[in-house]
Amino acid sequence: MEILEAIRTRKSIRKFTPEPVSKETLRAILEIAVRAPSAENTQPWEFVVLTGSVLDQVRKANVEKVRNFELPPQEMEHILVERPKDSIYRKRQIEIAKQLFQLMDIPREDKAKRADWMERGFRYFDAPAAIIIVADRSLPIQGTYLDVGSVMQNICLAALHFGLHTCAENQGITYADVLRKFAHIPDSKRLMAAVAIGHADWDFPANRVQSTREPIDNVITWRGF
Repeated sequence: MEILEAIRTRKSIRKFTPEPVSKETLRAILEIAVRAPSAENTQPWEFVVLTGSVLDQVRKANVEKVRNFELPPQEMEHILVERPKDSIYRKRQIEIAKQLFQLMDIPREDKAKRADWMERGFRYFDAPAAIIIVADRSLPIQGTYLDVGSVMQNICLAALHFGLHTCAENQGITYADVLRKFAHIPDSKRLMAAVAIGHADWDFPANRVQSTREPIDNVITWRGF
């Protein structure tokens, strides 16, 4: 897929088919993705790729914790972010949620449907594979997040070349203790992000959502032109 088309058409997929993705394809995607820029070429990213029984164990344990209203471990508290009330950022968040809930026929008062929807991210949206991006704890978190964002975007774009789709998410790393237990991720590695990856289920209503973008002239300030 041509690069500009990939950037324009990339979208978050919230349900995948059970069709597996081969180790060879996932390796090829990551080999391309690591061409991302990083500060002074430090390349801080590492990947733990989950599928099969390991991914199923993580899914099950995540959902159990959600249903028991367990808080994430202290190391992951920083990902629980509330956007400022009445801000444009909160408004955008609400707008995409309204689109999704309308397509999925989830009324505000239907607690069961809302709970099921929330659990989807903790199940990696039923994708056949998930890529967990980690980085060494010795690295500063702020700059490392910037570098990891670059490699994560590359994963999402490279996946399209192979006919695959993705959803980058924080929910998949919320319960770090689960991942450390079942994926054997050592404490020396900081969990940075998760990417669900697989073949999109286009019959799933939420996958029809196309998020909007702020008009570009609203977010550019020109100087010296």
